[in-house]
Amino acid sequence: MKLAKIGVLGVIAVLMFAACSPSPGASGAAGGKTIKIGTELPMSGAETANGEPTANGVKLAIKQANAKNAIPGYTLDINVQDDAVNGAHDPQQGAANLHTLVADTSVIGVVGPFNSSVAKVEIPISNAAGLLQCSPANTNTGLTYPPDSLQYRPNNPDKINYIRLAAPDSIQGPAGADYTYTDLGAKSVYILDDTEAFGVGVGDSFSARFTELGGTVTKRDSAPKSTTDYTPLFTAAAAAKPAAVYLAGTTPTGMGLALKQGRTVAGFETIPFVGPDGVADLGPGGTTGATITVAGQAAHDVHGTVAGVHDLPSGSTFIADYTAEYGKAPGAYSAIAYACAQVIIANAAKAIAASTTDLAALREAVRAAAVVADNKYDTVIGPVSFDKNGDITTPYMSFYKVDLTAEGGKGGWVYVKQQAFTDPNK
Repeated sequence: MKLAKIGVLGVIAVLMFAACSPSPGASGAAGGKTIKIGTELPMSGAETANGEPTANGVKLAIKQANAKNAIPGYTLDINVQDDAVNGAHDPQQGAANLHTLVADTSVIGVVGPFNSSVAKVEIPISNAAGLLQCSPANTNTGLTYPPDSLQYRPNNPDKINYIRLAAPDSIQGPAGADYTYTDLGAKSVYILDDTEAFGVGVGDSFSARFTELGGTVTKRDSAPKSTTDYTPLFTAAAAAKPAAVYLAGTTPTGMGLALKQGRTVAGFETIPFVGPDGVADLGPGGTTGATITVAGQAAHDVHGTVAGVHDLPSGSTFIADYTAEYGKAPGAYSAIAYACAQVIIANAAKAIAASTTDLAALREAVRAAAVVADNKYDTVIGPVSFDKNGDITTPYMSFYKVDLTAEGGKGGWVYVKQQAFTDPNK
């Protein structure tokens, strides 16, 4: 698949919510009516590095919106749900959480989920209820691309209620392949996926593009998250002497452990390991569940993609605001989750200004407005709009590499570059 680069986001004036206020739900807005944004993310165990900073982006958006009185007469609050079970995201827990959010009539929109396998079971629930979900991180192509996407909307096939700000795997996998083949100069690769919807999908699209470029996939294996010893897989793959490894999955589903164990096998000690955003979590060493924490010194020469922007518009105070609020830098999807919240808030404010106050009608107005072609949102990541399928119209990909000397010697992810893409399959 060929990817057409359309350049890096330029200097853009954006709408930023004002300075901080009391915590979400506290009296920061005029009036006593409360409406909520739900979050459905993995918030515990090995998933903390992914879910917590993403949820914090939403919390900050709500806090700053209340301080600005973004919706006169209303206070915004949050309904937080955690889909991690035994330290890893769990689709059935996500489904249960979505039912909880649907039942809370004051919830007008949801930010999440984080993982594509969770999205597959949640979208039918939110679609039946007409509840908008905005994912900052889901990348599985079939969640939005027809005809596959129609299976997730059995009740209301013509009503789009799921949108995302992340670039799909039809872009992320090939972008990672381009980077591996061209930037890293690796002409052969061993691919390991975690058997999940995200891992298999991004692995497939990486493989197809890498082969198209002239590269060789020397071997591909699949291993579920229950795997405790990856060394036999790497030992078998070593015979073909690949120049790089692509870890198609997430650290909580085993890719961090695979990295750590793979480095102990002859032939894999120094070659680059590359992964999608499930590996490039941007968590510094010491962060619970982060790739660098799990892999330790084995995280050298690791590269990754994040399916969203890195460079925020000129004049943005988001990083400073987030750091001041939480005492640490944002995660890979903190700003994107903030932008999801901004979309929900903007639609709610417009509907309420038009005298839509019934909660059911307000929920529907927020959903319906999201994919109107002419609706453009000024957000912390720049101007945002969605196509008829619910995808962001200008998807971005950011590239990072691990520097074990960063973060005071704890290790951290260093930004390499950012690109915008178009997908010729759409």
